[in-house]
Amino acid sequence: MKLTLNTFLSLDGVMQGPGGPDEDRSGGFDKGGWVVPFVEEGFGAVVDGWFAATDEVLLGRTTYDMFHTFWSQVSDPDDVVAGKLNGRPKHVASRTMKEASWQNTSVISGDVVAAVEALKAKPGGELQVHGSCELAHTLHDAGLIDEYRLVIFPVIVGGGKRLFPDGAVPGTLALVDSTTTTTGAIALTLRPAGALGSGDIEVVDGKEVIVPA
Repeated sequence: MKLTLNTFLSLDGVMQGPGGPDEDRSGGFDKGGWVVPFVEEGFGAVVDGWFAATDEVLLGRTTYDMFHTFWSQVSDPDDVVAGKLNGRPKHVASRTMKEASWQNTSVISGDVVAAVEALKAKPGGELQVHGSCELAHTLHDAGLIDEYRLVIFPVIVGGGKRLFPDGAVPGTLALVDSTTTTTGAIALTLRPAGALGSGDIEVVDGKEVIVPA
């Protein structure tokens, strides 16, 4: 299966608590719900498109708890997100959870990287990670993410959990697709494209010249 990371980001890279004030208050975070003013039809189409491609879902413990509480209550047969989250196999990475009460959910309590490598080796379409900041860090640094799907919102949150913290493994991404919603959010699809490049810009004979490293 292809492993995709799907998440919302502020302009300053924050991914914490986008959907509501009480979604994730860890670390004293008090700015939850910053995505809500930008929700409209185009945004919904992007998210529905993500979930329509879901074969299995992989979540961190915090996101799992939040998703379970909210989406298990949604029974609308036309809701793409609820249909996939309630019906498809789910995996939650947790050091403390022993059993999961949400149907079709298994717990990954050991080596997350090895477990995800095994899931990726299964036949199928997409294994999707949604939110799940700490898990996203682990998967990025291990080089396991095949595609990054980010919706970047025109807000500066000022602090909170970030997708790429200091010390994240550097690299280059290739833009595969992009779209802009009517409220100014930008949805990007990116794939890993190799190591971080470098170079310099010099003046040669009065002209700017790009000099690769």
